[in-house]
Amino acid sequence: MDKVNSILSFVEVARCGSFTQAAEHLGLSRLQVTRHVQDIEKWLNLRMFHRTTRSVSLTTQGEEALIYCQRILDEVASLESRAHSHNSELIGTIRVATPIGLGQNMLFDVVEQFVTLHPKVSIQLVLSDSISGLVDDRVDVALRYTHQPDENFIARKLMRIETVICASPEYLVKAPVLKVPNDLLQHNCLVHSSISSWHILSVNSEEKVRVKGNIQANDMGVLAKAALRGLGIIRLPCDLANPLLKEGQLVEVLSEYHSLGQNLWVVYLSRNYQQNVVRAFIDFIAEQWADDIKNY
Repeated sequence: MDKVNSILSFVEVARCGSFTQAAEHLGLSRLQVTRHVQDIEKWLNLRMFHRTTRSVSLTTQGEEALIYCQRILDEVASLESRAHSHNSELIGTIRVATPIGLGQNMLFDVVEQFVTLHPKVSIQLVLSDSISGLVDDRVDVALRYTHQPDENFIARKLMRIETVICASPEYLVKAPVLKVPNDLLQHNCLVHSSISSWHILSVNSEEKVRVKGNIQANDMGVLAKAALRGLGIIRLPCDLANPLLKEGQLVEVLSEYHSLGQNLWVVYLSRNYQQNVVRAFIDFIAEQWADDIKNY
């Protein structure tokens, strides 16, 4: 029994929900994929799928096994990547989808380091705050802020980025008093287009404030510029906020409260499609972004 290939077939069937599609993606016959899954079931003495003429779905035991099998494939791919990186030069093109603000700041720095280390690698950045499809946009890797990634893709958590509510000193001089979260209703809030409410936590409670203002944008960099010009209050990720807070260009408000942050994930398709260069890039950003970003 070829355990690695059997595990790969099992994971691909689980992802596709179809033996036929999994076989097409893996370049195998449907019979080969079926035998691989049967080998896994015999090896573990578990039934992995509910099978009907119309659908394939994981059993409870299959769902548990999938978690471990994905980890095994992750480790195998990581080992291959490290071995190749020592023995051969990385060559190829990586297409990366990323939120606009992340791509213009933190990611750009990492990309610069990566292509400096590997000059025969090209990286194409797709800057967008929309949740675009990896397949349709021919994306190898997508970076996403989310609490729970799409189950149809493979995801690896990179870090947690906290947020801070802040404004310029000029705005605060003329603005109404701000002591509790509901006071935000009296302020001009600079709001991302995809967000209608700010979640604000205290020791004993969580509040959801439906903020509003006269400027909205789908790019946090644009909203940060508006805040710097004294146009309102902003809830800003700490990777963007911390330098501005340190320089005194922005001032934290509601410091006794905590604004809910987000997890940053790298999302990608089946490992079977990954070039060595893609795996190396994922490992590189995971190493560079191993620490959470908190309010300074």
